[in-house]
Amino acid sequence: MSKRFTAGAVATATALALTVTLPFGGANAAPAETTEFTVVAESGVSADAAVAAIAAAGGEVVSRTEAVGLYQVRTNRADFAQRATASNALVGAAEQKAIGRKPKLDRVEREHLLAAAEATKGTGSVNGRSKRMDPLDDKLWGLEMIRADEARRTEPGDRRVTVGVLDTGVDASNPDIAANFSWSLSRNFAPDMVDIDGECEVAGCLDPADTDDGGHGTHVAGTIGAAANGFGLSGVAPNVTLVNLKGGQDSGYFFLNPVVNALVYAGDAGLDVVNMSFYVDPWLYNCTANPADSPEDQAEQRAIIEAMKRSLEYAHGKGVTLVGALGNNNEDLGNPRVDESSPDYGADPYPRPIDNNSCWDMPAEGPHVIGVSSVGPSGKKSDFSNYGTEQISVAAPGGWFRDGFGTPTFRTDANMILSSYPKKVLQEEGTVDADGNIVEGAEEFVFKDCTASGECGYYTYLQGTSMAAPHASGVAALIVSKFGKNDKQRGGLTMSPNLVEQHLYRTAAEHACPEPRLQQYRNEGRDETYDAYCAGDVNFNGFYGYGIIDANAAVKSPLKPWVQP
Repeated sequence: MSKRFTAGAVATATALALTVTLPFGGANAAPAETTEFTVVAESGVSADAAVAAIAAAGGEVVSRTEAVGLYQVRTNRADFAQRATASNALVGAAEQKAIGRKPKLDRVEREHLLAAAEATKGTGSVNGRSKRMDPLDDKLWGLEMIRADEARRTEPGDRRVTVGVLDTGVDASNPDIAANFSWSLSRNFAPDMVDIDGECEVAGCLDPADTDDGGHGTHVAGTIGAAANGFGLSGVAPNVTLVNLKGGQDSGYFFLNPVVNALVYAGDAGLDVVNMSFYVDPWLYNCTANPADSPEDQAEQRAIIEAMKRSLEYAHGKGVTLVGALGNNNEDLGNPRVDESSPDYGADPYPRPIDNNSCWDMPAEGPHVIGVSSVGPSGKKSDFSNYGTEQISVAAPGGWFRDGFGTPTFRTDANMILSSYPKKVLQEEGTVDADGNIVEGAEEFVFKDCTASGECGYYTYLQGTSMAAPHASGVAALIVSKFGKNDKQRGGLTMSPNLVEQHLYRTAAEHACPEPRLQQYRNEGRDETYDAYCAGDVNFNGFYGYGIIDANAAVKSPLKPWVQP
């Protein structure tokens, strides 16, 4: 099984290289400068045995995540990776090596900026919507599509329900976020790396857990649970608690060790839902033995697959509902194309034919992850969205700048998803000035709202399956809020992730494939590589899965046994 998705600046950033080598280098290899590795132990190997094997290979363990057999190691041996991989106790070792290239603007999520010169801009809301709860809610067509605006009359979310945002961070200076943010539960697992993230803002390079220097995570968090407080905008579940699990670098990359540690922490901390709108770099697909890859790269990918599977299983076993974005590669995940983007840093990418049975996109293709595709305001599959009956679970509003061909809404910002965004990042992008004012020309896609006390929040549009997944995470949080039971051990509410998943699927609004089933996007300016065939029936198909999520049905329909169609 294989799937590909691009979220945030992940697909275009280039930074930290993970390399694994197999051939044994010999005991007399020349020493090297001190290097750090992420080492994965074989299944069933005790912590003591793993540490001993690492020491025998010439490494020193500096931190460990024993629940999934993951170790951070420091060494000055040039041949450490060869020696570690040769050990029967270890799967492989992934070296951390910065190469110092900055990320580019994500071409899917920020399409409206890239196309600004030719796009016909519109300032009104899609389809003339005027319903509003918070001041900017009239621009949130996604809330209306999934009936979240109706659902909150029955269940607005419970403060005891915790939703982890495993992303680039969460900016809690925004009053919409601060109202629901947990400072005590939030953690930063991804220290800044100067070569890829820029100069560190704080000593030790570990930013406070209420900040986001990338922007992507704050946008995701707002869609899930921005407060309905008469300010800014509101989220799908406006009363739940938001938890920052910073597992991504400021530059947009997500590496194995921070992601695994965040998932293990989510399980141990008793979080109810975790949203994952990213993939683990540097491989678009992690394959067990792709003939196009070197033995070194094959070993690295096997280590990533094993560590991610273990951490997802661990979180799920601790009661975490896992939600992931399907990706923005306009690809049938059951019939993947040749991967021409990997590795996305450290070395030049090269063509890699992908075997659907031995390659995985992590975490979205990992165990227990609810995969979400993207639709635009019209309900059509976004041209960029991945699809396919093999991996899809449900569909949700993710935005589509090019939706509405033949209408005044075609190629307008309002077709995308508006959510919270850090002022600092907008200033770095040049859309907000040093005084905090929106610059001329950006007023149609950047918004500012301030409280009476002078605290201001900022908001902007993005599109992508990264924006669809948090809609589903919000509905999952509403389900736990409505049907969860008291957690006698850790407090709060708890609900089996399997029950959450089944209820989400059962209450989704069924959506048949379009006719003709082969959808082409020529009117939207796309070539044949965007052609997409929708397989399946109204109960389950490759564009919509079990349907478009429905928050109102989810909180009003009773729990009952569900038989998969």
